[in-house]
Amino acid sequence: MKPIRLSAIPFSAAALIAGCATPPAQVLDSMEPQAIQTALQRGRFDLQCPNATPTVLSRELRPPAIETFRFSGVPHGIFTIGVSGCGKQMTFQIACPEGGYGGYGCFSADGLENIR
Repeated sequence: MKPIRLSAIPFSAAALIAGCATPPAQVLDSMEPQAIQTALQRGRFDLQCPNATPTVLSRELRPPAIETFRFSGVPHGIFTIGVSGCGKQMTFQIACPEGGYGGYGCFSADGLENIR
């Protein structure tokens, strides 16, 4: 009987690929400045306040909504950002597809309609 020899190449390749994955915190850190700018731009317009200021309330990296063996969606960061100024405040959900998804960057997913 001939002994089975396992090649080290597939194991080395798997380890290399796993080692190259970017940590979620680093991905979110790279998206955050554009998410803040997007919320601030929308907040200044909606609140009619050019002096409005943003505050990041939460952030998370969500996996693709669709993953099959033939297709995988794009992971995206979701930021909840409060914008306040001129005696009013609003909260925005900002979505940032990983890699900018075609160069479009972040966009406001909704306004949560909570002007106070």
